Amino acid sequence: MRIKPTAYKLMNVSDGRIFEDSGWSLSDPDAKEASLIRAVYENDRFTPRENLDGIYRYADWLPIKRTLKHSCAPVTYKSEGLAKYLGLDNLHITFSGYNPKIGANFETCSFKETEAFSVCARMDKNEDRILVVQSAGNTARAFAQVCSDNRIPVVICIPEDNKHDLWFHRRLRKCVKIVAAPHGCDYYDAIAIGEKLATSPRYFLEGGAKNVARRDGMGTTILSYVEKTGRIPDAYFQAVGSGTGAIAAWENAERLAADGRFGENDMRVYVAQNAPFTLIHDSWKAHSRELVNVTPAQGRRNAEVILAKVLANRKPPYSICGGLYDVLRASRGDSFSCSNDDIMYWILQFRNLEGYDLLPASAAAVCALAQAVWQGKVKKDEYIMLNCTGGGTLASMGLGYKIKEPDLVLSPELDAEDIINAVDKLF
Repeated sequence: MRIKPTAYKLMNVSDGRIFEDSGWSLSDPDAKEASLIRAVYENDRFTPRENLDGIYRYADWLPIKRTLKHSCAPVTYKSEGLAKYLGLDNLHITFSGYNPKIGANFETCSFKETEAFSVCARMDKNEDRILVVQSAGNTARAFAQVCSDNRIPVVICIPEDNKHDLWFHRRLRKCVKIVAAPHGCDYYDAIAIGEKLATSPRYFLEGGAKNVARRDGMGTTILSYVEKTGRIPDAYFQAVGSGTGAIAAWENAERLAADGRFGENDMRVYVAQNAPFTLIHDSWKAHSRELVNVTPAQGRRNAEVILAKVLANRKPPYSICGGLYDVLRASRGDSFSCSNDDIMYWILQFRNLEGYDLLPASAAAVCALAQAVWQGKVKKDEYIMLNCTGGGTLASMGLGYKIKEPDLVLSPELDAEDIINAVDKLF
């Protein structure tokens, strides 16, 4: 659907410099240090658009040129079962998955759809280059479905060991190509393949955390919460691999505070990781802006054994200015670690208490909330947002599904020219 493009400029987080978006800016060309950039919207008041559907209700705070088919917005509701179990008066769950009973209709069962619908709507309809997306699993499924439904050419790079995440209810169109790093590789290796592919002018990187459209799409979770409750939460919980969703929530909390109608931004950001892959957690607990040292071999081993594989990112935007370290510090937040056994416990407990299933990453966030309650980090009467970033697969599987096999398996050690030549043959 054609709409008037959202009016915005970009800001360098490190020095506050405002500049124009060249079309797909991922950084400030005049930056003096590595820094995220942030969208500064012409409409500085939170104004949901009643004339638009799904995630595009929040179009005034999305850097987009158009809308796409089949989008959904996160759903926020006040918890009863989990809240009672944990002794909390004002726990709200923001869910991005498949549970039609509460109005959640994310076909891929993951909040990564919020990224895909925002990023792809930032693209010009006449873009003649091919988008490159790197993913550990959920992002791949979301972008593949959104790009297929809207006929957008894309190459998605994933670890072959995560191909079980490539399940779909409908056959993908030929504009979607899947390239996998071979068995034993991880998300970092998928990133390497994508970066080499994008050295060709025929392809361009989606950009990950550096893409303001990705972050602001993810940030619609907190917009859903505020639209429901009328205030910025006191505490925010989410499981993280890159931490991009938590950064996005903080950025939108800043915008909401500037609006003036939803309270000050006193929101504490709490994040969770799945042990033994706890790169962000270990770095934060070491009071270090720099990531602690983990060898590639150890990182791959740790990624292999965790249940929440989407949380295994060896290259998160943690240290960069405006990244997760800055968010945790500014918000007076903290990090939690949970085991595979913890995750299984909370998947089962959550289903008993709330009536639907969560993906492992979301269960890690529930585990972090429970730890925070037991450690006295949150108070009984505080307003708490639990960001459950995916779930509902049991209900969704009733719709039928098929696994999409990779179109190519390529070693990340190959030269860029060899990778480009191999992928070119797919189109």
